[in-house]
Amino acid sequence: MNGAQALLRTLVDAGVNVCFGNPGTSEMHFVAALDSVPEMRGILGLFEGAVTGAADGYARMADKPAATLLHLGPGLANGLANLHNARRARTGIVNVVGDHATYHKQYDAPLESDIEALSTTVGWTRTSGSTEALATDAAEAVKAAQSGQIATLILPADVSWGDGGVAAAPLPPPVRPTVAENTVQAIVDVLKSGESTVILLGNVGTRERAIRAANRISQATGVKLFAETFPTRIERGAGVPALERLGYLAEQVTWQLTDVRHLVLAGAKSPVSFFAYPGKASDLVPDNCKVHVLAEPADDITAALEAVAEVVAPGVEPVVQEAKRPELPTGDLTPQNWVDVIGALLPENAVIVDESNTSGLLLPMATAGAPKHDVLTLTGGSIGFGLPNAVGAAVACPDRPIICLQADGSAMYTASALWTMAREGLNVTTVVLSNRSYAILKLELQRVGAESTGPKALDWLDLSRPDLDFVSLATGMGVPATRAATAEELADQFREAQAQPGPHVIEATIPTLF
Repeated sequence: MNGAQALLRTLVDAGVNVCFGNPGTSEMHFVAALDSVPEMRGILGLFEGAVTGAADGYARMADKPAATLLHLGPGLANGLANLHNARRARTGIVNVVGDHATYHKQYDAPLESDIEALSTTVGWTRTSGSTEALATDAAEAVKAAQSGQIATLILPADVSWGDGGVAAAPLPPPVRPTVAENTVQAIVDVLKSGESTVILLGNVGTRERAIRAANRISQATGVKLFAETFPTRIERGAGVPALERLGYLAEQVTWQLTDVRHLVLAGAKSPVSFFAYPGKASDLVPDNCKVHVLAEPADDITAALEAVAEVVAPGVEPVVQEAKRPELPTGDLTPQNWVDVIGALLPENAVIVDESNTSGLLLPMATAGAPKHDVLTLTGGSIGFGLPNAVGAAVACPDRPIICLQADGSAMYTASALWTMAREGLNVTTVVLSNRSYAILKLELQRVGAESTGPKALDWLDLSRPDLDFVSLATGMGVPATRAATAEELADQFREAQAQPGPHVIEATIPTLF
């Protein structure tokens, strides 16, 4: 077999059987090899940012890596924004980036670039130097991705087409390290101190089993629980203990952590301000508060929480969220009432991909008592994650309804993901919150202390003239679409979308908060 065939066989044997891609000439042997390795599902994206975002969504929901196929340095560069989000989410991805043939690089062809310099910004990188070594390099890339890294394998064209490739056996997947007993005991001592304490959950610490253990600890000791501001994947809803997230604004976090003397990190980082603001602190840990690490993000966070719970809360049962939905609202859509439509109608076992941004500030409250569901959030702050992440989640979970709640401005970064939804027949209902504004930036313009908020400045934050038409955009890419201006229309259209297979878009026109 040639190198590309050996590479694909190695990926599939290691459990990586989905590849999102946007190929070019350097990757044609990889593309041709797809027919010789039918276990690999190849999914085409029209833009590399949609490709990498889909791989991120897939990994978050499948708990295993997807692969991407990207074309040289510019293709990787186009995908870096959502690779940044994936790195912050600690989801593993195997990027295969085609490169010029080794003997061609000396000629500095137009697409020649320093691919390694780009790829090392997001994680593990290796350039495969020979067809014989390619499969082994691929197996190591998969292992790196299984540990939650972005792994980039750079594939020269002649290494891909060369004969003599042999598939490599999968490497043993990494195991989450167990937290030491003395660390558990140190946290137990903190919890028994009687001083005000917060446990901050992150990574897999926001899954149901970990939340249950943390809630038992809270019930027994009175400590407060928070999830990190932007969880990779949080399991919530009726039957799961409620878990509040740290706020986005520094002032919110300061209030949430008022008078706290101990901050225990369980898979999360110590909180910092999202941006620097004149005269305001960047480190959001209160003065006189000690930070303790129960578990690093790579550790067995769930087992560590359960070990603490067995000591401080033996026999204590978690308190779970009761089933409760908001009443369906009426009248014109507002930032306050559209979320109640979603909370009232959210289907069983849904996956919410949330990039609603300022329009969705009240979404957690509206969906707290809805049927059990998962939420994927914008971990790295690089907008344009929602539509692609929904693609990946739908591929990973074909039997679950995927609900993408998408701000209009960030939708335009990766709108081509709608085409992939249509092509693959993915069960994604997208609600585009159309306020025709970069509303968050209007808020930030005030918060950073900028001197002027005149018409020229505000014009850069305005998305009108012309108004974006998501009904036309979606239907032009093969996705049925409707528009809702009232709560009644949104409810009717949301029900109809859930009753029909395949993707749907609802453009919900709402006023801006700011």
